[in-house]
Amino acid sequence: MTSKFTELAIDCADPSGLARFWCAVLGYEVQDEEDGLVTIGSPLLPEGRERPGPVPPTLTFARVPEGKTIKNRLHLDLNATDGGQDEEVRRLLDLGAHHADVGQTGEESWVTLADPEGNEFCVLAGQHP
Repeated sequence: MTSKFTELAIDCADPSGLARFWCAVLGYEVQDEEDGLVTIGSPLLPEGRERPGPVPPTLTFARVPEGKTIKNRLHLDLNATDGGQDEEVRRLLDLGAHHADVGQTGEESWVTLADPEGNEFCVLAGQHP
């Protein structure tokens, strides 16, 4: 028996705002919204989530009182679906991301950014499935 990765929960101050940012980044849509909790997922997934093959994980944003204080121990790595890395980085910066310094040397093939609440993620240089 194995487990299946279905959801990533992200603590934040503004679940609706962060959900909107990540919907724009990933092409996701809001699937459920309650007080202090917003879940987003792929619009390509049919109702009921039953289909063969891999299912993109959902992201759930939960309001918490404490702010982010240290570098994430877990982060997302993104690939541009259209265009290259530079173009994707510009698009993400326009959406509200900002460059993040996590000790890079300048030799990395990826670019480290942070979402509007400071959660780091990387934009990879190559296309990966």
